[in-house]
Amino acid sequence: MSTKKKQSFLGGAAILASAVAIVKLLGAVYKIPFGNIVGPEGQTYFNVAYNIYNVLLTISTAGLPLAISKLTSQAHTQGRENQKRKIFSTAIWLFFAMGLVGTLLMFFGAERLAAFMNEPLGYWPIRALSPAVFCVCLLACMRGYTQGQGNMTPTAVSQILEALCKLGLGLMLAWYFLKLGLGLDIAAAGAILGVTAGTFLSLLYLIFYLLRHRDRRTSLDEPDSGGKLMRQILAIGIPITLSNSAMSIITLVDTKIVLGRLREIPALADSAAELFGQYTFGMNLINLPPSFVFPVTMSLIPFAAAALTRRDHAEAGRIVSSGFRIVAVLAIPAGVGLSVVGGPALLMLYPRRQADALAAGPHMRWLGVACIFMCLMNLTNVILQTYGKELIPIWTVIAGGITKVVMNYILVGNPSINIHGAPISTLSCYVVIVGLNLFFVWKYSPEKPRYLQIFAKPVIASALMGGGVWAVHGFMSRALAGHSTYGANAIATLIGILAGVIVYAVLVVALRILRAEDLKTVPHGAKLAKLLHLR
Repeated sequence: MSTKKKQSFLGGAAILASAVAIVKLLGAVYKIPFGNIVGPEGQTYFNVAYNIYNVLLTISTAGLPLAISKLTSQAHTQGRENQKRKIFSTAIWLFFAMGLVGTLLMFFGAERLAAFMNEPLGYWPIRALSPAVFCVCLLACMRGYTQGQGNMTPTAVSQILEALCKLGLGLMLAWYFLKLGLGLDIAAAGAILGVTAGTFLSLLYLIFYLLRHRDRRTSLDEPDSGGKLMRQILAIGIPITLSNSAMSIITLVDTKIVLGRLREIPALADSAAELFGQYTFGMNLINLPPSFVFPVTMSLIPFAAAALTRRDHAEAGRIVSSGFRIVAVLAIPAGVGLSVVGGPALLMLYPRRQADALAAGPHMRWLGVACIFMCLMNLTNVILQTYGKELIPIWTVIAGGITKVVMNYILVGNPSINIHGAPISTLSCYVVIVGLNLFFVWKYSPEKPRYLQIFAKPVIASALMGGGVWAVHGFMSRALAGHSTYGANAIATLIGILAGVIVYAVLVVALRILRAEDLKTVPHGAKLAKLLHLR
């Protein structure tokens, strides 16, 4: 690593945030053609396997790589090269063991795991994904090690490689297996193989990178014992792992409950996988806005943390308020737009699955609003962590998760509501989390954020924008009646969205929703502020 110039803290954070945004965007793009290929039923088989994988992944990689990064950073700052090497050599065996256990559990326990999830046809997707657990565990250790030395580029490149392989190979295999006449469960397994191959490719890249940039300089420092380092890694990593694991575990349990409750309704037992897949069609679209908001929340951390370190509470308060305003300006109109034209957008994106997209349309009215709260949850979690209140997001996520599980059990189990209860439960979950988070942010902020002042104008502007989108879409739909159904809907949807963007942009400037200081943490923010005549 000595040949690599250490990146600045803010520069490294920007690289990593940009990479994560690209990866999330590629993931969302992947799911749209995948849904067209395998439909809602195949997507359910994929999600069953991926939710199990995500729990194992979060448990093994959520907090421990951050612990390695922190300890490596301390040793790197002190010039203790032997300590850095000992941290890596100690940690790699821990991750090797966790990855091996996770892979064996998924591979040999695939049948039991599929039965536990109330979806026996998830067997092959679970098996196809099992090797990825081992690869990702080793990847997490290597990424933590390079990030601890201030070098975010290897992590960014490896993540993008992983996403590209998933997008290219996974879609190709899913299409090819269906062409061979194999079942939807095998097609979903083919798509999952793209994920597994992506993790393997990323692992090869990082191994090559570490060997090529290996620091062979001699050092006289005496490293700590392996046992002491292991205790330090676990002490730092376990609390963070618990925080990040909560939502993954809740999602896993919730998927099991939704599928189980649908199968308990005699008239819907055979179509449970299809109904759940239609619900996930909507979730694929809803996950897009948080992908764009994520870099904003990431860029907030170093600026706010630096202000708090200087005990400049006024500056920290201004940064937090700016973060709220930027996220509100991005998230609220996105959520309103998805609520208004989410159904037509699904019909446009899933041309091969028009009936399923039409069935998923009603979910979007609830999920669009939920999208706003998902973005606010990410922001408020980051603010609380920056203020040193890392445990609070754990409890608020658990509270929201319990709300979701209980409501799904009641609503989805009601034959007259069934799958339509899932988006209502999702919205309720995020409302509870954000409501609690906003209270604690207000309580622990030295400079109290003025929520009414922050959110009032974006809400008004978004409501006016939503009305404009609805009116333009309705007018264009009537004007194009008699033409191709798909083409007319697509044109009306795109023109409606364009009209909404124009209306909202004008309102943001006219109502002076943003300030020049809000764009300080955004790349090229000064130029954008000058262009918009912000003060």
